[in-house]
Amino acid sequence: MDKKTREMKVTPWEVSGSIDYGKLIKEFGIKPMGKLPEIFNENVLFRRKTVFAYRDFEKILEAVKGKKPFVMMTGLMPSGKFHLGHMLLALQMVFYQKLGAKIYIAVADLEAYNARQKSLEELRKIAVDQYLLNYSALGLDLNKCDIYFQSERSQDPGKSNAYYRLASNFSRYATFNEFKAVYGDISPGKMNASLLQAADMYHPQLPEFEGGPIATFIPVGIDQDPHIRIARDMANRDKDYRFLPIASTYHLFLPGLKGGGKMSSSDENSFIAMTDSPKEVETKIKKYAFSGGKDTREEHMKKGGNPDVDVSFQYLKMFFEPDDVKLRKIEEDYRAGKLLTGELKEYLIKKINAFLKEHQEKREKAKKEIEKFIYKQK
Repeated sequence: MDKKTREMKVTPWEVSGSIDYGKLIKEFGIKPMGKLPEIFNENVLFRRKTVFAYRDFEKILEAVKGKKPFVMMTGLMPSGKFHLGHMLLALQMVFYQKLGAKIYIAVADLEAYNARQKSLEELRKIAVDQYLLNYSALGLDLNKCDIYFQSERSQDPGKSNAYYRLASNFSRYATFNEFKAVYGDISPGKMNASLLQAADMYHPQLPEFEGGPIATFIPVGIDQDPHIRIARDMANRDKDYRFLPIASTYHLFLPGLKGGGKMSSSDENSFIAMTDSPKEVETKIKKYAFSGGKDTREEHMKKGGNPDVDVSFQYLKMFFEPDDVKLRKIEEDYRAGKLLTGELKEYLIKKINAFLKEHQEKREKAKKEIEKFIYKQK
């Protein structure tokens, strides 16, 4: 990689370069994830530190331990195909729901309307056909979630008014200079999106929703932390309500197939979609998956490869090889040059296609549940 590629850039709108997570932890004032209850270590995302840092997460752990109610708030941008990068968050949603969390999911259709140049009707269809359908197939019980569109919060006027009123009121507690300091280049659209996101994060604590202050957290990639910081500042200054500060956890970026940054929805050759065929998976991995191996077979066998930058190994580590002993053996053999890049890619292809075959069958079954769910929402 050249110097330009190595330079790190992490903003809510762009992630590129070699990511220094230790540096970001210090810059954003968050903490490395420490020892967790055993039930968390049964989940590969926590056991392998894919979820690597947090802010104020202690209150969530206390709620889990005491079997007290808590909220996990998240959102989706209906911008295109659902891919493995989105699954990283979805699997956390499923995990926390099983721990007793009430899941709130905001469909950021107003933000997407301004950013993606699509109609609200198109964005709604993408949200349902791509995101909600895959959430259900991955094991999320949609009937136990509060799922809503920013453009239409609720059919209940009391709830809807409370949500939009909170977004408007938050504008009183932040200045233009603060927005500029957090976001850099600022526009009315970005400011409006930030106020709506703050309302998304905090409105579960309103009397109209969960009845009052409740432990709430948001799992995000660290690029989204600016949204959380400015929302926490506004909520802290709001004297009309006694909000509990939003907690947050941070997961590693799932790299795009071509390496660096994170998986992007704008380049179909940079991601594996949940609807990809076995042939598409094979072609994408073989042609595009960035390798940590050496240029020649002989050099690789002599010097070994680097699994830390190898996309195939990272996908196995995050999702597709749950056996820690097997993963450690793969890593050791790759570093030693005993395992070739082509062999590593072949192993990953088999793993992904086995997973997608089962997932796509579940997607078909979930379509009927989605139809029932959508009908109930009307």
